[in-house]
Amino acid sequence: MALPINIEELIHGQSLEWDRLEFKKGWHPEETIHSICAFANDINNWGGGYVIIGIEEHNGRPVFPPEGIAPQRLDSIQGELVKICHQITPNYIPATQPYVFQNKHILVIWVPAGDIRPYTAPSTHGKNARWQPYIRFGSRSIVAVDANLRRLQELTARIPFDDRINNQASVKNFDLGLIRSFLQEIKSDLFEESLQISFNDLCRQLHIAKGSDEDLRPINSGLLFFCNQPETYFNRAWIEVVIRKDETGDDFEEKYFKGPLHIQLRNALDYIRNQIIVEKVKKIQGQAEAQRFYNFPFAAIEEALANAVYHKSYELDKPIEVQIWPDKIEILSFPGPVPPVNSEILATQRRVVARDYRNRRIGDFLKELHLTEGRGTGVPKIYRALERNGSPMPVLETDPDCNYFLTVIYAHPDAKSVQASNQDNIQNINSLDDLNALFTHLSDQASDQVSDQVTNQVTDKVTDKVKSLISYSFGDKAELILVYLSEMPRKSRDILEDLLGVSLQTKNKKRYLDPLLNENWIELTIKENQNDRNQKYQLTEKGRLLVKILTK
Repeated sequence: MALPINIEELIHGQSLEWDRLEFKKGWHPEETIHSICAFANDINNWGGGYVIIGIEEHNGRPVFPPEGIAPQRLDSIQGELVKICHQITPNYIPATQPYVFQNKHILVIWVPAGDIRPYTAPSTHGKNARWQPYIRFGSRSIVAVDANLRRLQELTARIPFDDRINNQASVKNFDLGLIRSFLQEIKSDLFEESLQISFNDLCRQLHIAKGSDEDLRPINSGLLFFCNQPETYFNRAWIEVVIRKDETGDDFEEKYFKGPLHIQLRNALDYIRNQIIVEKVKKIQGQAEAQRFYNFPFAAIEEALANAVYHKSYELDKPIEVQIWPDKIEILSFPGPVPPVNSEILATQRRVVARDYRNRRIGDFLKELHLTEGRGTGVPKIYRALERNGSPMPVLETDPDCNYFLTVIYAHPDAKSVQASNQDNIQNINSLDDLNALFTHLSDQASDQVSDQVTNQVTDKVTDKVKSLISYSFGDKAELILVYLSEMPRKSRDILEDLLGVSLQTKNKKRYLDPLLNENWIELTIKENQNDRNQKYQLTEKGRLLVKILTK
């Protein structure tokens, strides 16, 4: 049965850390059982790992082309694997799947973190074998001793919350469409099989449910990703975005993003990107090129919010809070980082690497969807994005007891002055020349994001003034034509006969369409041949911005 992961990305280390992958040129039962035991013990709460047989390893990386396994050996190796795994105590059987990779047969062994840790395996074959607990240390499997052994023993009764069974729900609360959409997006071979196998087997194969057939129950991470309303089982498991429209915070707007974790994360990021983040252009005196920057670099916001979703505790009934002020964005989640990361490390180090993870399964799903990397790259990516944009450095904060995690990203220092300049130009439209001056001022910034930001500053008074200017200068049909073209490009026949109810004559084109062409609010779709039979009219960038003002 196919595994719920993209095999190409797995082998190239794109969806998992290299420490969670072990490559073996051939079948070595003794080494393999030690690796399986180590991944099952999962001392770092990484979520287990994979043993890939048929690919040689050099310094922890795969060697290509793969060595491969003789096809006739695949069945016998899987039989031997089941036999040696029965020697692991408590009993543990991993999932296996043969694949053809680069025209060679390989065997992938998936070893999820076990629920009954610690696991032990025989040190060698034969009568003198000793059963010992193995753990991962870098890219090797070693025997746990001293502090590592004590740490492993402490994990015995500590299954991470996102990997625990939820007895308040049923597998019926999973949405098959969400599961199949996930498998299709990550390009898993399990997508094709998902309609041929039973729903219970599909949930087991994804490791999102545990238990017997008569009482199969979902685990928490499964509900958070594959239930349409996870907030039913995890109170306030959503993202709250609050837009503070002034410095005092008295004027604000709230948005709630709910649903499966990856969907609410994407929806919240899309909203911030489209409604908040704007590219700014600052003219530099004596310099031909203008300075371009964003009020907030999206890459920094994306990483900070994804980290909050990854590392928040879903046992707590506290949402992720995003406070958007004119001069900063604050992202707050609960609780704080997992030790040894603390307030001092956050304040002094630009690279923060945790040895333990709060949500190993949530992290796996986010990594497979390319929403996060989970390799200690989050904080450095935030710093790099801010540096490239010319923004101030962020504030990463928690208290001494690590009760919360706050990320503060400040606006570019020149963003406010550029926005104020835009506001002045918008509010002072008193003539057609003023309107064209606004378009000229914004010509370097023309984009949907800028348009949204500009129209947010348009008042009813401004809209009425622009409507009157256009009606006075071009007649009462001009606004109708512009709004009509905002839907899609149109032929002249559609505009004149269907919309305006006038004949398709040259005089009507000159009367209704040519003035708008001359103002560069509309343009021809086929400029090289004005008489082309497929010729249509469409809005220019200026025209699209004008329609946004008119329809505010």
